[in-house]
Amino acid sequence: MRAYLMIAGMWVRSTMAYRASFVMTTFGSFATTFFDFVGIMLMFSRVDALGGWSLPEVAFLYGLSGTSFGLADLVIGSMERLGRRVRDGTLDTLLVRPAPVLAQVAADQFALRRLGRVVQGLLVLGWSVARLDVDWTPLKLLLMPVMLVSGCGIFCAVFVAGAAFQFLAQDASEVQNAFTYGGGALLQYPPTVFARELVRGVTFVLPLAFVNWLPATYVLGRPYPLALPEWVAFAPPLVAVACCALAGLAWRAGLRSYRSTGS
Repeated sequence: MRAYLMIAGMWVRSTMAYRASFVMTTFGSFATTFFDFVGIMLMFSRVDALGGWSLPEVAFLYGLSGTSFGLADLVIGSMERLGRRVRDGTLDTLLVRPAPVLAQVAADQFALRRLGRVVQGLLVLGWSVARLDVDWTPLKLLLMPVMLVSGCGIFCAVFVAGAAFQFLAQDASEVQNAFTYGGGALLQYPPTVFARELVRGVTFVLPLAFVNWLPATYVLGRPYPLALPEWVAFAPPLVAVACCALAGLAWRAGLRSYRSTGS
């Protein structure tokens, strides 16, 4: 963590040297994700419900997914550049430094402008909570921050596992993006609009459903399409820990298999 914070702090100081540029790029990040939600609002201008879910309920899913993914992208989104480093041999430079390679890759080119995505997700989440007709119990209130932190952890694990795969594929950032950015986009919509096979896949294989689908159905009082027991809504922290542990093992295996470019 110390190495990560030092490298990230260096990039933040570099970014703040050009504050006007930082403000414009942050606003650009905010606007880009905002238009994603505008598309959903335009869809609801023609329909009253999507898969049986109202606009505030879909916005609730969107806000949870967008905020969780935005935090993970802010903290560890630079992992997607690993394939390029493997291909051109610049990863060798990180190997000889007295700091963990994972911390160096994760903090490389730390982009504070990604806060725009986090802010946009939080705004949509706040708007949805204000519009929802939910009986807010202490347990449901406690589940809200747990969902965001656990969702961030699950997405971080996907980023690291995708980077570990790039040790073998050398440059497969688009494959990794299919599971990170693609997974974030998938979770913005209710599970009822997808085939049951896909819902099973993101529940039992790549457990992205624990980011928002499962806990959100408990908060909203809706049944989950796979008829799972209610207690699984409180499993995201355990799933996040398990995913991070597996991603760590994959990272160590990938790093041990690295043989440089030979040049």
